[in-house]
Order: sequence, then C-alpha cells, then structure tokens
Amino acid sequence: MSPGQGAVLRLVARAAVQAAWVAPVLGAAVLAGTCIGETAIPVRTVLQTLANELLGAAHALDRIDRGIVWNYRLPRAVIAACCGAGLAMAGVVLQALLRNTLADPYLLGISAGASTGAVLVAVAGVGAGLGAGAVSLSAGALAGSLLAFGLVALLARLAGGGAGTRATGQIVLAGVAGSQLFNALTAFVIARSASAEQARGITFWLLGNLSGARWDNVRLAAPVALLSVLVALWHARALDAFTFGAESAASLGIPVRRLQAVLILLAALATATMVSIVGTIGFVGLVVPHAARLLVGPRHARLVPVAALVGAVFMIAADVVSRTLVPGQVLPIGVVTALVGAPVFAAILIRGRPVR
Repeated sequence: MSPGQGAVLRLVARAAVQAAWVAPVLGAAVLAGTCIGETAIPVRTVLQTLANELLGAAHALDRIDRGIVWNYRLPRAVIAACCGAGLAMAGVVLQALLRNTLADPYLLGISAGASTGAVLVAVAGVGAGLGAGAVSLSAGALAGSLLAFGLVALLARLAGGGAGTRATGQIVLAGVAGSQLFNALTAFVIARSASAEQARGITFWLLGNLSGARWDNVRLAAPVALLSVLVALWHARALDAFTFGAESAASLGIPVRRLQAVLILLAALATATMVSIVGTIGFVGLVVPHAARLLVGPRHARLVPVAALVGAVFMIAADVVSRTLVPGQVLPIGVVTALVGAPVFAAILIRGRPVR
C-alpha cells in the first residue's frame, strides 16, 4: 500500500468515526429546527413527510403541514447547518494559518468582499434574483472575497508586518480597513444602481436572511460545507503545525505556501458560498472555534468536527430564535448571531484562558 493510499484510508476511517457521533446530533438539531416555529409541528409529522418524499411512503398528511415541512422549514434548517459549519471551518482555518485568535472571515474582510461581489452581480441582473441566481451570486461573491483578502494581505505587507505578533496585528488592522472599504463599496453600489425595491431586499439580505432558502440552495451549500470539513480534516496535522508558526510547519516538510493558498481559497470559497445564499453573518467564524477549543482542546483532528457541529447547531438555534422571538415577524439571523456571539466572545475574553 502506498503512503497516499494509507493517508486516504486513515482519513476515511477518521471521518467514519466522527460521523458516527456527529450525524445523530446534527440530525436531532435539524429535526428540532424543523419542528419548532410559530406553528409547532409534531416530530411524527416531520418524519412521515421525510418518508413520503424520500422513500415513497404514502402517509396521509395535511397538505399545509407537508408544505411547511418540506418546502420551507427543512431546507431552511439544512442551509442554516451548512452555513454554520462552513463559517466555523473558515474561522478554524484562518485562526490556525494566521496564528491569531481574532481572525475570522468577517474581521479579515472576506465577508465584506463577498457581499460586494454578490451585490454587484445582483444589481447587474446576472441570474433571476437573489434566490434563483445563487450560482452566479456565488461566483461574484468568491471573486469579491478573494479580492478583499488579497487587498488585506497586500496592505498588511506594505504596512511592514514581519513575523509573529506584529504580522498578525497588522493583518487584523488591515482587515478592519478592508472591511470598511468593501462595506462602503457595497453601500455605494446599492445607492447608485439599485431600485428602491432592490435596495430594501438587499439591505435585509445583507443582515442575514434564510427566508429564501430552498432545496436548490442546499445542493450548492451542502457540498461546499462537506468539502471544507473534509479538507480541514485531511490537513489537521498541518494546521496543528501552523499554530506554532510557518517556520515550524516548513521544518516538518509541509509545503507552506502551497498549503496556505489551498486553505485560504477553501475559507474564501466557504464564506463566499454562504454569503451568496444567506448574506453576511458575523461572529460565527470567530466565536465557534473558541467555544470548540474550550470543549476539546486545540488539536485539529478533534477540533474540526466539533467546530463544524457547534457551528451548525448554533446557526439552527439562531434561526429558530429569529423566527419565534417576535411574533409575526422574522428577524435577520445576523442580528441574532451578533446578540448571542458578542456576549459569548466577551465571556471568553474575560475568562482569560489562552487559545492557541
């Protein structure tokens, strides 16, 4: 057996072990997110709807309940789980590569760049609206996220960031500047080119909106979320090495530049895909990796699946809160994640526990 085949078998075995406990918890969370709402739907009804749609069963169900479950709540819960897992993976990867516990897609400008790219595509009319044009929006969001991170990296380099703490500090400061720049560009595009109706829809979408989540979006988000988790698992040992610095990783024979490019592209792809579907959602990529480290420690072989699961469950819970907190009104999910994420992050800071 070649070394490459052995590595593949080890990854498959590791993924199978992780899936054995992740899948039941994730399934229970998705089931809860589907049942809970302004109108509660029994678990039995949800399971019978799944049996009818997936297995061809013939359970007698109310058409309204079936429509709510299959066409609205279930795809919404699945998209929320994919979004939480994808953003959490982006945060885990960026924090390891940059050795900075404040690194996340939002802070480094990736989310802002993705929003700008998606808004440019939407305002330019590529694709039929924000929901139906998900693939086109994803392409624009990916281009914007890569451009934003490239600009942030260039600005940090020009600012004289060398190595260690100074380098990571410069990247964070450059990310703040990049985020503000791309947020301003997004606002300019909306004010200059969007109609009043487009401006209202895009503004609400930018705050995080799962109302338009459908099965077409699941077909895009689920493979990206799964890919991000599997690639992070594949490079778990390399991510462990990066937490001690690029020099340490290179001394272990890791192709530093190539791996950095691959993992940053992965983080940008996950962020851009989720932003193109649900808009900008902050704090998930920042807080969830910290919470996962407090649970299982810094080793990425354990951290990656736990962070993905915590991110998925957190987003499903946030979606439930956004639909039920104010009767008769759906709050932007980004508002809920910020209201929860900010105090949680403050609590982590106050505890003062070191996170590597």
